[in-house]
Amino acid sequence: MANIRASVPKGTRDFGPVETQKRNYIYDTIKRVFRKYGYQEIQTPTMENLDTLTGKYGDEGDKLIFKILNSGEFYEKALSGKNTEDFNSKSILPLISEKALRYDLTVPFARFVVMHQNDITFPFKRFQIQPVWRADRPQKGRYREFYQCDVDVVGSDSLLNEAEFICIYDEALTNLGLKDFSIKINNRKILTGIAELIGKPQQIVDLTVAIDKLDKIGLEGVEKELLSKGFTPADLETLKPVILLNGSNEDKLAQLKTILNSSETGLKGIEEIETVFAYLSHFEIKTAKIELDLTLARGLNYYTGCIFEVKTNEVAMGSIGGGGRYDDLTGMFGLKNLTGAGVSFGADRIYDVLEELNLFPTTSSEITKALICVFGKAEEDYAIPVLAKLRQQQINAELYPAGAKMKKQMQYANDKNIPFVIVIGGDEVTSGKLTFKNMLTGEQTQETLEDILKKLS
Repeated sequence: MANIRASVPKGTRDFGPVETQKRNYIYDTIKRVFRKYGYQEIQTPTMENLDTLTGKYGDEGDKLIFKILNSGEFYEKALSGKNTEDFNSKSILPLISEKALRYDLTVPFARFVVMHQNDITFPFKRFQIQPVWRADRPQKGRYREFYQCDVDVVGSDSLLNEAEFICIYDEALTNLGLKDFSIKINNRKILTGIAELIGKPQQIVDLTVAIDKLDKIGLEGVEKELLSKGFTPADLETLKPVILLNGSNEDKLAQLKTILNSSETGLKGIEEIETVFAYLSHFEIKTAKIELDLTLARGLNYYTGCIFEVKTNEVAMGSIGGGGRYDDLTGMFGLKNLTGAGVSFGADRIYDVLEELNLFPTTSSEITKALICVFGKAEEDYAIPVLAKLRQQQINAELYPAGAKMKKQMQYANDKNIPFVIVIGGDEVTSGKLTFKNMLTGEQTQETLEDILKKLS
């Protein structure tokens, strides 16, 4: 058999023990907060029926769906009785592929709700942390396989949900050690009101796509883009004071009420933001800076109410979370008028932030806490009951097999960052007192097993 070069597909990654431990730390921290707020975990299959996914992400999104070839002699079946001159990538696809890897967690969630609507309790509060796949061009920070970390509630139009999403972000990111981050909030209805203000509601997408770039291209760049889309200098003069609103959140809302007083939709959006802030006044926000940002758009056609984006101010990084309110999530599968709201955490970006700020804990419940080192077979026989007692006390423990030199065993402990070593030689077997070494401080004592169990528990 020819040698095969060991490699992974482009845009995918291996995660070693250290990376996996760090990733699990992020997931476990976030999961604890999700559960605290009443959200329950679900999982959906890696693959979905192709027709479940197609048509949900637009033409460009559909091109990025990883299709799975049918098993068996799919090519012969596709050719059977067909005029091959009419074949192209679109016409042949239904004949050779019926399934695909999931593109995101949102569409599978909508499908899940429809299929299980008689088994779940509404409002249905779920979270989901699983990998998704996109046939995108791999580049720095963009992968073909990556994890999404979503939390959603469907069947409730209460704005308490939006307020709790802010609390969830604040608590989870604070628990991860971040000390300076902003949660930006806006509302689709306010953006609609702004478009109505200048008499161009039909160009709301052009408008918001441009102002969403304010941080990147500046006011001059935004004005240039809007002019190229058919907006007039008079439109820009009307728009400029809205884009550049400053002051506290209360000041901005007060000014908006005056500016958008002729837009019923805009005023409704202001009312919704005020309701969210009123709910938040009853909760403790530990760390987050909450900012009303009128340039925030986030996939305008998808969202229908409040929208969010989270950014860390400690390192140069894009958004580390976002989401918002959407209507009729399940309508694509025939279950109409079921409103929902949801946000996501950018776990990969959060990983990079924690790494740069050195915020990962130095110890973890996942690593071995104590390594037993022995000199020979007789000591190994003595050590096995010791190992069993450690594990009975829920202490992660290993026994290094007899026969290796002590230096090699100690090096193993260092390489795996094991904090404690128990050495058992002939003297230890005779006396019943084991050598107990703290690998971090180098302190070494003689202890009974009972004392060691107390120190490690």
